[in-house]
Formats: sequence, C-alpha cells, structure tokens
Amino acid sequence: MAVNRFVLNGISYHGHGAIKEIPGIIKSKGFKKAFVASDPDLVKFGVTAKVTDLLDAASIPYSLYTDIKPNPTIENVQNGVKAYHESGADFMITIGGGSSMDTGKGIGIIVNNPEFADVRSLEGVAPTKNRTVFTIAVPTTGGTGAESTINYVITDVERKRKFVCVDPNDIPDIAVVDPDMMSSMPKGLTASTGMDALTHAIEGYTTAAAWELSDTLNLEAIKLIGANLRKAVANDPDGREGMALAQYVTAMAYSNVGLGIAHSMAHTLGAVYDTPHGVACAMMLPIVMEFNAECTGEKFKAIAEALGVDTAGMDCAAYRKAAIDAVRQLSVDVGIPTKLDKLKAEDLPFLCESAAADACAPGNPKPATIADFEAMFRKLM
Repeated sequence: MAVNRFVLNGISYHGHGAIKEIPGIIKSKGFKKAFVASDPDLVKFGVTAKVTDLLDAASIPYSLYTDIKPNPTIENVQNGVKAYHESGADFMITIGGGSSMDTGKGIGIIVNNPEFADVRSLEGVAPTKNRTVFTIAVPTTGGTGAESTINYVITDVERKRKFVCVDPNDIPDIAVVDPDMMSSMPKGLTASTGMDALTHAIEGYTTAAAWELSDTLNLEAIKLIGANLRKAVANDPDGREGMALAQYVTAMAYSNVGLGIAHSMAHTLGAVYDTPHGVACAMMLPIVMEFNAECTGEKFKAIAEALGVDTAGMDCAAYRKAAIDAVRQLSVDVGIPTKLDKLKAEDLPFLCESAAADACAPGNPKPATIADFEAMFRKLM
C-alpha cells in the first residue's frame, strides 16, 4: 500500500455559538493583539462584528484588515503583509469565506517566511520552512472549507490567471465552525458555496489520489450536502448546520488528495471573467462528470445513492447518468445558471491552456487534452 499523508487542523470547534470559545482560546495562548482579516461586505453587514464584539468584551485589542476581493489578488496579500507588520499583532483571525481565508494564508506564510515576499513564488508546492502566523479561522460560508485545508488560491490580475498554492504550513491552527456565522448569507451565495463543497466532495472522491480515508469523508460530505443544501438555501437552521459540517468534512479530505479539472476550469473562468468560484464549479461539475464517467468504476453508483437515488436494477451506464442528473438537478434547484453569457469563442484558447496548466488538473481521473477542454467549455455557451 502506498504511503498517504493526511494533514488536519490541530483543534476545531463546531456548533451553534462556537465563536464564544474564541476569547478563551486567545487568553489561554497568551496572545496580545489580533490581526483580523475579513472582507468589506462582512464588515458592512455586521457579520465580522459577531467576533470582534467578543474581542471588545474581553478587552482583546485587534487591527481590522479589509483589503480583500472576492477573488483575492497578489496585491491584497502584499498589502496585508505590510498591514500585519504595522499593526503590532502577534496572531491572526480570518473571518469569511475562501477569499478572507486565502488572503490570510498568503499573509501569514509571508510574514513568517519573508523570502517568499514575491507572492508568485508560493505557487504550487513552495518549500517554506516556517508555519504560518498562528491563525484562528472562522468560516462564514458553507462551501470552501478553507479553514481546514492546506491550499489557497490567489489571482494574478496582470496575467489574468489564478494560481494554486499547496503548503502544509498554511493550515489554520484552530477552526471555529459556527453555523450562526453563516445565517446572513444570501440565497445565491449559499447556493454557490454549497455547490463548491459538492464539487470538492465529488472531485476528491474520484481523484487519482483518492483512498479509503478520503473516500469515507467525501462520501459522507456528499450525503450531507444532498440532504441539507436545499434547506440551507431556504435559511433553515438545520440545513445551515448540515452544510457547515459538510464543507468542513470534505475539505479535510480534498485538501489531502487533490481535485480535478472542474476546479481547473473554474479557476480560469474566475480569473478571466471574475465568475464567482462556486458558480463556476457548479456549472462545470456535471460536464466534467460526464467526461470522467468511464474512469470512475462504481463510484458514481455511490454518488447517486448518496444524493438519494435508488439505483436498484440499474446498470453501469444508468447509475452514472443518474449521478450526473442528480448533481445537475440540485444545482438547478438552488438557482445556479447552466450557461455563462460572458464566455466568448475568442477566449477559448487561453481558457483551455490555463485550465490544462492548473495545479488541480493532474489529479483528474482522466487526462484531458486542449480539445477536450474546449468541448467542455463550449457546453457553457
């Protein structure tokens, strides 16, 4: 049997009201001042304050950093490193979805590994020597699971591309997964981040590096998403709690075994058209599943069943189609579009080359040619 590495958070807290643990965690560690990284909309709508109010009540000083975009950029990270040094903080709290978490990971890694100040040098598997700044990660979306991953994605605006960084040193020390932090998510964001989590789970389940431990986690995440995403979009508290758990569970797995070309293609759509990541993943997932189906053994049978399909009597072709149909129906039910109006034929060569070069592409169970990428992108037109 091959040797499989599995990197996880040191500690995580789960459940309604979990954020109330944060002041005690900080005081037990002896930290003096927090650097709070959170995107401006979360500050505007009072979500960030759910945590900073607790810091105020406990007399824990903090500096708030909000120069964070939905697809975080090199500049967001560079400005954050400067702000961290100027703040006098000795640890970090990231509050948000993938954008805040990824920006925070880039900041924390460079603060403790200044030789990587050129953010592009972190692409791929960078040989950093030191752990990131001590980080408490508080997700506000039920999708990315960035609070429990060793990955982050940064946008290179100048070159119109996203690059993936994979580094065991960047995983947050503590994750605080409180579904109450997700209750103000609008329907569209709940849907797109939830479909991002489903893409993580299905790609992680079928990726080339998948094995028994990751399969157990990803299959459970698919079941949780199938049972809870529609309810979460309707703002049902049980649905929110189920999605909070699902996105964390699949992130534990995909972070260690990788993803596939649905993510490769979503990354380039985000870089070129600023398409929200979860929307891009949701649109690509059933298309990529069709492409991969013949290389997945009986796994699509398990996916179909996890999404509530009775596969009794179905042959291989039937249960594979049933799995794809169930994913497509869930996406439609939560309001994700099936076409991308911005997509232009003249952009296809760049999109295909970028997707082929993306760090997630090698994990796909079936190799894709430039022609394959073009055929799949065209299904969005």
